[in-house]
Amino acid sequence: MISVVGVFASRTDADFAVNKLLSAGLTKDQINLLIPGSDTDELAAVPVEDMEERGVGEALGGVIGGTMGAVSGWSLGAAVASLFIPGIGQVIAIGATAAAILGVGGAIGGAKVAEALEDISSKGLPHDELFVYEDALRHGRSVVIALVNHESQRKATQEILTSSGAESLDAARDDWWLGLRDVEAEEYQRKGHDLKGCESSYRCGFEAAQHPFARGKSYTQVVTELKQKYPDKYGDDAFRDGYERGRHYHEKALEGHLQAQ
Repeated sequence: MISVVGVFASRTDADFAVNKLLSAGLTKDQINLLIPGSDTDELAAVPVEDMEERGVGEALGGVIGGTMGAVSGWSLGAAVASLFIPGIGQVIAIGATAAAILGVGGAIGGAKVAEALEDISSKGLPHDELFVYEDALRHGRSVVIALVNHESQRKATQEILTSSGAESLDAARDDWWLGLRDVEAEEYQRKGHDLKGCESSYRCGFEAAQHPFARGKSYTQVVTELKQKYPDKYGDDAFRDGYERGRHYHEKALEGHLQAQ
């Protein structure tokens, strides 16, 4: 599978994009939507059915199958879960793999993640960008994740998301870093270093600490994985410094104190 992601400033735009994707031929099983907040009245209005997604239902308990008109304006059946994500708050996850994507990042325990992915192909699930989705949700934005099967479908899907007002994943990632860069440059300067000459390695290490495999772990605990994923940078001092600051950032995110870095 190939993941195509759009970050939307408003839920209305996200819903519009979803309907355009459906009209273009994507199925409900290919589309996932993450919405910040939790409107219990909306969720209560969705008819509860037997759990179609067996593993997801067992893992989350709060998954609902039903007509989605009450939640997002979609005229399709979908799996729905209202999840509490540390450092973000309540998130409504709509779609066969939406809850599983968040679960890989720690919202659900390891064994339950496996259950949540039961009967769902995990190949292509966009786990590495989880921190970008989290930042978008933290700032009140919605995220559409479409899983497609080939390159031509990827291009068509990306065009639909862009024309519907989506910010691309790369742009959202860059915005996330720009919001952190000045603080990180100042912190690095206090340690006697200049970020200008090594920003690429530092940022790479900072982002590495946000990935599911690294969260809550020291550099030495995941050095084998880091070597495989970042063979050209993992050994740089700036990468290690960025990784440690990235760990600090994630800890503050969990505590809900990102402004107090």
